[in-house]
Amino acid sequence: MLSELFFTFAKIGLFTFGGGYAMIAQIKETVVEQKKWLSDEELMEIITVAESTPGPIAINLATFVGYKRKSVAGSVAATLGVVMPSVVILFLISLFLDAFMENKYVGYAFTGIKCAVAFLILRAGVEMLRKLEKRAVPRITFVTTFCLMILFELFSVSFSSVWLILMGGIFGVLFYGVFTSKREVEK
Repeated sequence: MLSELFFTFAKIGLFTFGGGYAMIAQIKETVVEQKKWLSDEELMEIITVAESTPGPIAINLATFVGYKRKSVAGSVAATLGVVMPSVVILFLISLFLDAFMENKYVGYAFTGIKCAVAFLILRAGVEMLRKLEKRAVPRITFVTTFCLMILFELFSVSFSSVWLILMGGIFGVLFYGVFTSKREVEK
């Protein structure tokens, strides 16, 4: 199981471009649909925790999935697997960086990769939105956060995404607390 975790996440790390958010779709396809290691709900919980903890989301996801499958040894195997391809590739690129970046075909490739990455991130976001609870509080939280992000972008307000995540969490706690209190009073 440890070697399977390592090689599964090494494959994801090697063939997914664009960082952690772009990897979410690939991790879901591999971990939930192909390997059946986790359910959709478990992966959504892990994504929520991985977003909330410090560090790159792909590494956090690999660590949590590895831990869920094989405890600490699994988390180490999965984490090393997802990190190792990037480390090796970056080391090799750093040896030839100047010549590599001057190549016009590399520039063309990066333009195409950026488009693919934008699609992968959008796909992961749409998938998370589909899995969102069909109740008022999650929808209000989503719409409020989305509108704030658009407004900040339109008016060039420099606002850390960390604060948006924290505000979303606080907003959710407050609304769930209010709605839960109302339901308990009504019973």
